[in-house]
Amino acid sequence: MQDQPSAAGVREVPPAEAQDMRDQGVVLIHVLTQYPTVMTIPDLVREITAGSADFGEGDAMERAVRDLTGLGLLRCPGGMVVPSHAALRVYDLLEG
Repeated sequence: MQDQPSAAGVREVPPAEAQDMRDQGVVLIHVLTQYPTVMTIPDLVREITAGSADFGEGDAMERAVRDLTGLGLLRCPGGMVVPSHAALRVYDLLEG
């Protein structure tokens, strides 16, 4: 009776969540490729957004930093953004 195969276990990602994931990817890759250079969150946002005055863009990047920090992929000691050891290791594995 069923013409289409079931997509059990596959969920549709809402557009806002998909955009958040893209933003996190942009931030993480930027931080990893710049390492060992570290920067403040405002400097990171300015670099990624090319100095855009658009509040929404900057806010999205700051949210990405916060989310990645919560996931343990970034650390922000003293306001400086640095990749975690786990993030660096995964990056090395993917690059190698």
